[in-house]
Amino acid sequence: MPRRFGRAAVWLGIFAVLYAVSYVRAYGPPAVALPDVDLPVIDLPHVITAGNPSTLTGRAAVVDGDTIEIAGKRVRLNGIDAPESSQECEDARHFRYSCGAEAAKALDKYLAKSRPVRCEFVEWDRYSRFVGSCFRANGDNVAAWLVENGHALDWPRHSNGAYASQQAKAKAAKRGLWAGAFQEPWEWRSAHSRDEQSVGAPLFGSFETGDGGSGKAAAEPRKSTGAATCNIKGNISESGERIYHLPGQEFYSRTRISLSRGERWFCSESEARSAGWRRAQH
Repeated sequence: MPRRFGRAAVWLGIFAVLYAVSYVRAYGPPAVALPDVDLPVIDLPHVITAGNPSTLTGRAAVVDGDTIEIAGKRVRLNGIDAPESSQECEDARHFRYSCGAEAAKALDKYLAKSRPVRCEFVEWDRYSRFVGSCFRANGDNVAAWLVENGHALDWPRHSNGAYASQQAKAKAAKRGLWAGAFQEPWEWRSAHSRDEQSVGAPLFGSFETGDGGSGKAAAEPRKSTGAATCNIKGNISESGERIYHLPGQEFYSRTRISLSRGERWFCSESEARSAGWRRAQH
């Protein structure tokens, strides 16, 4: 009797297992009620990269005028802003050049003379980049050198004026960007994130002003319409005469365009003449 009961129990167990497997296949596993609690939000990039980011040291590759890469990690130089890679400025002769590319080239040459580079962590930016204060092997502050030589600007929003004195020296000596006219990088980014046809912010530089003083060059960045570049300035003189100025002419960079006064940009000389403007004599 006990032996028969044991066999029956075994068969009953096998039947129960087979039934359970069939149920799960047909209806899925039974639902389990979870407690109603708020789970923490995890910032994954910071969890992965944070660790102990106090210092990065190594051979630096230049990404642009204010960003380098060490051992595969992007480092944004703290407190300064250099022209963007595609940004153009005007030189002392009023001709446009790729100032962003020039800043990156200058930084690469500077770092190559004293390696490795050491960067001390300041914060993470919104792109999860390491923002730091960086120094060459000889102890020179990289950001300070860039600003003092006119390849980048002190960025008060993030520096609290830490590089204001270096910038004053660069401006007085007309080094780098200060030799001509340029748009502040943060303004350039803002203008280019809006409509292509936006006139944007004025250029800044060390050209002589009309009254013989030296100050901000009154020239706006060129306007684009599709593939065309509309950089001819249609100015209205004090006497009401309509005169257009071409890039490279004497008064081009001193001329400001005021849309509210009826002044405008043109894409070609024929367009300017058709609208009633004449070419400037100088």
